[in-house]
Amino acid sequence: MSLIEAIILGIIQGITEFLPISSTGHLTLAARLMDLLGTPNHLINPDSPEKWTAFIAVIQLGTLAAVLIYFLKDIINIIRSFLNENLKERKSFANQSTDSRLGWLIILGTIPVVIIGLSFKHIIEGNLTKDLWVISCSLILLAIILFIAEKKAKFKKEIKDITIKDALIIGIAQCFALIPGSSRSGTTITGGLFMGLKRESAARFSFLLSIPAVLASGLLELKESLPNIDGSMATHLIVSTIVAGICGYLAIDFLLKFLKKNTTFVFIIYRIVLGITILTLLFNNIILP
Repeated sequence: MSLIEAIILGIIQGITEFLPISSTGHLTLAARLMDLLGTPNHLINPDSPEKWTAFIAVIQLGTLAAVLIYFLKDIINIIRSFLNENLKERKSFANQSTDSRLGWLIILGTIPVVIIGLSFKHIIEGNLTKDLWVISCSLILLAIILFIAEKKAKFKKEIKDITIKDALIIGIAQCFALIPGSSRSGTTITGGLFMGLKRESAARFSFLLSIPAVLASGLLELKESLPNIDGSMATHLIVSTIVAGICGYLAIDFLLKFLKKNTTFVFIIYRIVLGITILTLLFNNIILP
């Protein structure tokens, strides 16, 4: 991997992590195209696909930093209220503040993806999840489901109205983000819309919900990857991560403002067009699956 490639992948990660269009799908497609254009060493080596998974997970720490910085005030309020109202004052869930309840809802919503992620870790890191056939179909399928959510959603609930049931359903939806091409924000926003959330509220909860899962997977992959990271690889990882963080911050700000006045139809159309384009390239043997 060259420095230019590292920067390009960082930009792609930052932009696509928070838009409902799949960061893993875009990164994998970009890597395949870079290989096609003559990258000396394949970015996705079929003999060790777990290295590509590790790379994606590690640079996600950059977009995690973007979430932490963007929602810093909210996160501090959630942690402070959660600790005060559960350890100090010991209030019942129903009597807790919105911030304290959010702490519980994020914890509960994270449990499904932790269980599924650990249970299917080897499959997630294998060749199947780098397969462009899987990615293209996931792009199209989730676009259809998101379209249905847009049509069925009531758009009534704010963050303060999220229930335990809502959090668990959205948490289960997050599990489908483990399938490449689905998109973490895409699946959780879709889940939020089905539960009646307004678009911006669904996106905001989606971003907050992503923090524990991305932090855990990123640190785990970083720990497991350390023995295989040499000097140049470390530099590229750092550059990609920083670039991803900057672009991610801008993407969060853009999406929240965009969803205040617009639907997700532009992303639905984009997913379908991209999915069909990838399938066309695959059928014509232009890129490897």
